[in-house]
Amino acid sequence: MKKKYVENQELKNLNYSEEEFIQSEFEACTFINCNFSNANLSECLFSECYFENCDLSLAKLSNTAFQKIKVKGCKLIGLQFDECNPFLLAFEFYSSVLNFASFHKLKIKSTIFEDCKLEEVDFSEANLTKSVFKNCDLAGALFENTILDAANLSSSVNFSIDPELNHLNKTRFSMQNLSGLLNKYNIIIE
Repeated sequence: MKKKYVENQELKNLNYSEEEFIQSEFEACTFINCNFSNANLSECLFSECYFENCDLSLAKLSNTAFQKIKVKGCKLIGLQFDECNPFLLAFEFYSSVLNFASFHKLKIKSTIFEDCKLEEVDFSEANLTKSVFKNCDLAGALFENTILDAANLSSSVNFSIDPELNHLNKTRFSMQNLSGLLNKYNIIIE
């Protein structure tokens, strides 16, 4: 696929998994039921786009720009967001599966993760200040040298966060999920 510019379009039921987007730009576009799995999205720009019920699993994201992106009901398995262009990088994720994704070293303050599966996700050295993890499953997610200042994890489950290895100033937890802060001590909480 050659370089193209698409603005204010609704794109439905399209299969992009075999196409190569060469420095394509999408502005204010809506993607519904589209398949991007294994697609090469390197060097592309997605600005103020909305993805609903799409599959982006294992897409290549080398220097891809995601600026003010909303994602709902999508599969984003194994995405290496840490390879994206960091300029104006901003997302919101709703009811999506992001298992095995990587946000390593990204500055993604105020990111919303709502009703998401985030199993085995790498958040190491990321800045997640003021981010919200609402009703998320964080089983096996890696938090190491992660900044979680003023983040809200009060309704999330299955996380393991070492307070000695992460920055947790004014981070919100609930009484029900405090055990996720004590896992390294191998104690039983009843």
